[in-house]
Amino acid sequence: MACRFVDASHFAQSPAGDRPVSGAELWQWRQNAQAAAIAAEVNPYEVDWLLQELAGLDALALRLGSFRNQAAIALKLSLAELDLLWQHRLRDRQPIQYLAGRTPWRDFSLRVSPAVLIPRPDTEEIIDVALALTAATDRTGHWVDLGTGSGAIALGLAQAFPQAPIHAVDYSTEALAIAQQNAVENHLGDRIQFYHGSWFEPLAALRGQLRGMVSNPPYIPRGLLPTLQPEVIRHEPQLALDGGEDGLDALRHLVETAPAYLQPGGIWLVELMAGQAIAVTHLLETTGRYTAIQSHQDLSGNERFVSARLCDRGSAD
Repeated sequence: MACRFVDASHFAQSPAGDRPVSGAELWQWRQNAQAAAIAAEVNPYEVDWLLQELAGLDALALRLGSFRNQAAIALKLSLAELDLLWQHRLRDRQPIQYLAGRTPWRDFSLRVSPAVLIPRPDTEEIIDVALALTAATDRTGHWVDLGTGSGAIALGLAQAFPQAPIHAVDYSTEALAIAQQNAVENHLGDRIQFYHGSWFEPLAALRGQLRGMVSNPPYIPRGLLPTLQPEVIRHEPQLALDGGEDGLDALRHLVETAPAYLQPGGIWLVELMAGQAIAVTHLLETTGRYTAIQSHQDLSGNERFVSARLCDRGSAD
């Protein structure tokens, strides 16, 4: 039976402040919720994540328990509804990010829903790789985030390259709506242009003009999808996960089509699954169109990113 997605907005019919609860009541609920989390092998820290979003409590107050003495705390939903929300986390394995409706990523607070892949801490590093690869001349040209999802990478690029026009593409109109909202809420709405479509297709006007392309495409081999955590395979969009039989379908496409859109010397940069770097490097080498091909490790020492530059002999159609 398919799981029903539930988030805080399902319950919030009235403004925050209309559903007060005493600090002592909320403290007791937190104690019970953390015990239930441990029993269900869920990180008890997630209880505080939810309370920061729905009760407006900060991490220090939660850690010290100082909120226990407050006479009233304004919840965005009733205590019973909060408990029902938490039960969906434990029973249905709905990701805490979807239940809270937000997730931190680099310096941003991003809206998320089941329409978008949850931005991971590992992906934060792709912005650092882009910074390490670029010279001053690279940072003023057009950059694109392909398969933008929540808009995380596009926002990261806009922040890292304040002089560069940033473009973001996604096939999902629901994802684009969330990405645009995230750009506005993080004060970057005027820096990023959004496009609906598949990969490079909406960017015909930018053929041969891109200084950089960044993407976190679907790269999970189809046969491995059933082995993913239930939080992932039950709730995150399969379109953002399924990389085809060997996990390389989208990566092949990006290797083949990017030369028509990148400037000579333009940067090609992707995230991939640990263990795929050798195969992707081979794909790039086989075309004869790329140079400076290299893999980059994440903070755990896994080869998580591959980059290259388009050769100076021009772009192909």
